[in-house]
Amino acid sequence: MSAKFDATRRGVFGLAAALPIAACANGATAQVGAITLTPQSVEGPYYFDPALERADIREDRVGVPLTLALKILGSDGRAFPNARVDIWHCDASGAYSGYAGQGDARVDMRNAKFLRGTQFSNATGDVAFQTIYPGWYQGRTAHIHFKVFLNQQTVLTAQMYFPDALSEYLYKHAPPYQRQSARDTFNATDGIAQNATYIAFAAIKEEADHYVASLTIGVDPNAQGMTGDQMGGGFGGPPPGGERGPPPEGFGPRRVQLSEAERVRAIVRGLPES
Repeated sequence: MSAKFDATRRGVFGLAAALPIAACANGATAQVGAITLTPQSVEGPYYFDPALERADIREDRVGVPLTLALKILGSDGRAFPNARVDIWHCDASGAYSGYAGQGDARVDMRNAKFLRGTQFSNATGDVAFQTIYPGWYQGRTAHIHFKVFLNQQTVLTAQMYFPDALSEYLYKHAPPYQRQSARDTFNATDGIAQNATYIAFAAIKEEADHYVASLTIGVDPNAQGMTGDQMGGGFGGPPPGGERGPPPEGFGPRRVQLSEAERVRAIVRGLPES
């Protein structure tokens, strides 16, 4: 448990593990035999490799403790040992390490490397990271980015997502995440999350002093993960000029603030219109 924030290695794999998944370069969900394929996702302008092989990526970041438990499978459903997995995500305030001019305070994080790291899967394809629950920033729902490499080749670039009800509760009640403005984007209104489909949503397990987010990731060893350049720049491409300068603030114009009833309907699936 983190001593910096108290909230009430490897967890049980839930819904996302029911069907092993693999990368699909054309952006559409597909199947190979019994294997469900998940689309590649945008890399975003926030990726860089700090060459940090480590399980604990928190450094000085305060937030709700989270263990990220990933299982890497091949397109045939068998475990992929020695796969390199990179992850990166924003902190509780919505800021990424390695960039300047982010968020309300426009802070400079160019010399920081928090919430980034690399691990290699074991013989059963498992890899785990110790981190914090990701925060949010304008235009995006809560997410964690990841890349999978096989033999130095990127085969998958994707993002994973979290239950909106849990995110909403933590953002409202956990001090590190509290901000003056309310988040403007949810799973149901984030186009990138919607394109990823349910396969990219983590199964969440609550422990006594932390959460465990589990996801089974299937990869096609013949696929090539998309980079910022391949995605065409812009939202999901590299920062202007290829430098780690100010990234775009979210993915589009600020959304209209929703009423409380509209927020609940966006978060809780299946509620009838009032």
